[in-house]
Amino acid sequence: MSLDRIAPAIFVLLWSTGWVVAKYAAIHSEPFTFLAVRYALSVLAFFSLCLVMRAVWPGRVVAFKAVYSGAFLHGFYLAGLWWAIANGVPAGISGIIAALQPLLTAMAAPLLVGERLQGTQRLGLLLGFLGIAIAISPKLFDPAISDLAHAAVPLTINLVAMCCVTYGTLYQKKHLQRGNLLPIAALQYVGALIVTVPLMLTFERMHFDGSAQAIAALIWSVFGLSMGGVGLLLYLIRRGQVSRAASLIYLMPPTVALEAFIAFGEPLTLPLILGTVVVVAGVYLTNRAAAMPSRGAAAMERA
Repeated sequence: MSLDRIAPAIFVLLWSTGWVVAKYAAIHSEPFTFLAVRYALSVLAFFSLCLVMRAVWPGRVVAFKAVYSGAFLHGFYLAGLWWAIANGVPAGISGIIAALQPLLTAMAAPLLVGERLQGTQRLGLLLGFLGIAIAISPKLFDPAISDLAHAAVPLTINLVAMCCVTYGTLYQKKHLQRGNLLPIAALQYVGALIVTVPLMLTFERMHFDGSAQAIAALIWSVFGLSMGGVGLLLYLIRRGQVSRAASLIYLMPPTVALEAFIAFGEPLTLPLILGTVVVVAGVYLTNRAAAMPSRGAAAMERA
């Protein structure tokens, strides 16, 4: 079985654990502080791996583009998302905003990277968003959202964070299609660090309690998410359509719900199960429709 076939499933499983890790980490650290430490360790890990693998480093222009893309793909995105949730945005509402990313990517891709979407792909993306809405619909009636009017700034920051990761994904697709992924990933975390450290120094007391839970969350964040999950995301963006890679984000909330059920005993509701079915159908349509022309083109080249 080739990496192209199993990479999406592995990516979903790895990336979805980020929400579970965040739940543990929030108890033991401030968000910007945790992210800054995570990014610093990720830079060291990637640079060490580059030395061991004797990776070829890009020139100045590509290196700058890698740092720039990382500022949006990791820095502004996670900083905005974590800050918004810490300042009153309910998880359900944040989930809806996160589900907008594939649609934002699909709408912007034709303009920024010249990617054309088929009708079936558009249907798949819309089904994915519908599935997410069904899955989290019970949370929309949670009393916690009654104070949503007082969370205008956090909501705006959350939405801006989604726009940042969408822009970073498209920039990655357009400008970083060549070169060794290891140095590019290392430089992207430098960009994330450039964004996060000033935020930590300005707005936080740099609290990190150093408990076993905090250390475990940090280790998994670096090796499981930063190296494993992000490495696979960059690989998927390079190997396939950016809209197909972004559509995998739709599978995160259902996967997280299952992990939360196993880890914390959170209930699996009927809307969540129905929404998951719709999401899977949407992702299948988005990826299958894009794969068919690619196979056809490959067959023509062989002929």
